[in-house]
Amino acid sequence: MLVRERMSTDPVTLSPDDTLREARRLIRELGLRRFPVVEEGRLVGIVTDRDVRQADMSSAVVQERRYVEYILDRIQVRGIMTPDPITVTPDTPLEEAARLILDNKIGGLPVVEGGRLVGIITETDLIRTLVEMLESGRTS
Repeated sequence: MLVRERMSTDPVTLSPDDTLREARRLIRELGLRRFPVVEEGRLVGIVTDRDVRQADMSSAVVQERRYVEYILDRIQVRGIMTPDPITVTPDTPLEEAARLILDNKIGGLPVVEGGRLVGIITETDLIRTLVEMLESGRTS
């Protein structure tokens, strides 16, 4: 089985120029935990809910609300993202993608083809695949 068969296509992305406030909004409204960061059609990084929480905590030392609001609009995704993330292609075997996620203790991998982001494969996609395989192997 290949990544292309289980990946999510058209993932929600961020730009390096997007703000911490925008990343927080997407996490809250969409319930997603990771966002590929794309600039001019090319993958340049990935930002996770953990990156956003850590940036929030660093701004939490500022006690006055007006400063927190200021910081939310000034911190850019480029400052909190992981640049050049580990990626796979649509033709990567699913087992290899799972091994990369497991070995690197990450929650997902951007899927890139010809330098362009074409999807994302996450631990949730892999668990869903496992459940489907186990259920289809059951005998009554």
